[in-house]
Amino acid sequence: MELLVASAVGLMTAVGVYLLLQRRTFPIIIGLTLLSYAVNVFLFSAGRLVVNLPPIISDAGAYTDPLPQALVLTAIVISFGMTALIVVLALRSFLETENDNADIPGEDLAPEAEADR
Repeated sequence: MELLVASAVGLMTAVGVYLLLQRRTFPIIIGLTLLSYAVNVFLFSAGRLVVNLPPIISDAGAYTDPLPQALVLTAIVISFGMTALIVVLALRSFLETENDNADIPGEDLAPEAEADR
């Protein structure tokens, strides 16, 4: 079980970083979302992956740690707000420039093209 969760976190992180390095804004937004999902799964797995145990201390002594669950819930709310803000900024940028590239305009011009300007 731990190997599966660790592989999922690693794969989501790798795909998220790859998408962050793209030039268009939509893959960047998806990459940030995948990175936040990877962090959420990592935080959730930090509290021991235990099935059918209550998140409170009982007389039996076996329980699931509730702190990572609370951290994941908070992280979900924060990542939703962050994603909404980034989508609005990307939409505003697209509407103003009619281009959805995330690079700086004129940054990747060849030296010959810069000399002609």
